[in-house]
Amino acid sequence: MKYGERQTETPQGDLATGERSTRNRVVRSVLDHGPSTVADLAQRLGLTQAAVRRHLDTLVTDAVVEAREQRVYGARTRGRPAKVFALTDCGRDAFDQSYDALAADALRWIAQSVGGGERGEAAVAAFARARMETQARGYREAVDAAAPADRAEALAKALTADGYAATAKSAPGPHSGEQLCQHHCPVAHVAEQFPQLCEAETEVFSRLLGTHVQRLATIAHGDGVCTTFIPRSASAPQTDTSVSASTAGRNPA
Repeated sequence: MKYGERQTETPQGDLATGERSTRNRVVRSVLDHGPSTVADLAQRLGLTQAAVRRHLDTLVTDAVVEAREQRVYGARTRGRPAKVFALTDCGRDAFDQSYDALAADALRWIAQSVGGGERGEAAVAAFARARMETQARGYREAVDAAAPADRAEALAKALTADGYAATAKSAPGPHSGEQLCQHHCPVAHVAEQFPQLCEAETEVFSRLLGTHVQRLATIAHGDGVCTTFIPRSASAPQTDTSVSASTAGRNPA
């Protein structure tokens, strides 16, 4: 049963329906926007911070969200980083009917069918690239139709339509560029075992945007969000995507 799906009500259930609905909104907000502070959630949902904390306490107890120290990219400001709340694996799974075991078994079979080892890894990588090339056809239309300065945003919207809950924003720190953030990954558990999926995705992003990109973090690696750095100039000469792919699926920080 997916998270938030209505169950059979008890006599006390009707009284709890409103509470459960609000908790569902909290969870959905974390899914759509990534790891969030209490203040962020309160502002987005129009709730008091006290109410958000109460719902978060229940969600932490239910192992749907977990508290983490906020990751900071670039120069760290003074003071202790704010605590953020991110979805757990259990919380993510509740939004999808998971076929992770089947997908992982299929990729394992592909690797073993060619003898395993390096040949097996190469076969899985070839599958991942073919899968992403097919998936990226619609992304290319959206990106090519956008002005150079809007391409990251266009890609984020296309990814969101595919269930990745993606956003694009200016990157913090001294480097000029943008961060493409995917707050949800339907194949995160499979990519944890087969990082070739993340590597192929990063390569496709680089080709779509016409510039070198760098994967900073991935959900598959245990981060709260998949984060890809895109240099400001989308007209920069194409570089070797192997540099981008080398950190895909792994956190270089």
